[in-house]
Amino acid sequence: MRALRVVASAVAASLAAIGAVAASLAAIGLAHAQDATSLKKQMPGQWELSTTERSKTCVVTLKSDAAAQGFKLELEPACKTALPFTKDIVAWNVRGLDIVRLQDATGEAVIDFTEVEAGIFEGLRQGEGVYILQDLAAARSMAKSMDQMIGDWSMVRGNGQPVCGLTLTNTEADSDNFQVFLKPKCDATIAQFNPTQWRLERGQIILMSKSGEAWQFEADDHAQWRRVPDTADPLIMLRQ
Repeated sequence: MRALRVVASAVAASLAAIGAVAASLAAIGLAHAQDATSLKKQMPGQWELSTTERSKTCVVTLKSDAAAQGFKLELEPACKTALPFTKDIVAWNVRGLDIVRLQDATGEAVIDFTEVEAGIFEGLRQGEGVYILQDLAAARSMAKSMDQMIGDWSMVRGNGQPVCGLTLTNTEADSDNFQVFLKPKCDATIAQFNPTQWRLERGQIILMSKSGEAWQFEADDHAQWRRVPDTADPLIMLRQ
């Protein structure tokens, strides 16, 4: 009898554990469904689809109306010229927990996006690169910010000593970046780095050399841009 009680107790414990796992999985499934449902409700509206540096852009209007393979959308006429792959996009949907899919007539992905920051989604097309999907109003605000970057800058040390002058242009260097030019008599460290390209990405000014080395600068509370990570002898960019 004692052996039977031990077996019965073990079976009961196992059933309880199985029940707990099942409940946990059910809760996870419900949370996933809720997240996907929320995303479907949040996405309808106007979005900008663009290359990372926004040299090529396209306005996409996501709708809540059902389509054969998901939900309806509209692409502005210029999309097919700016981003040729968009000619295959006919609908959108949410796949899995958090994937926003722009898809073709069969429901296959033309490009899948995942959220990397609030309201900013990234998607990769093999052989082409990364594309950004973000709220149209926020994107246009960013474009205004980028326009403000164009022109002459001075690089100074933390003590205010000028060490270099440079000009950020809106002339395309390649599909993702713009040209930057150093002025004469730069500090040796900066002259050796010799940036030739730049872009504005996620609130940072990125300077890049021909060798692929990159320096990142972030805006601080004093309307100036400091190289990150910060150091005891910081390098700061000031708009001229």
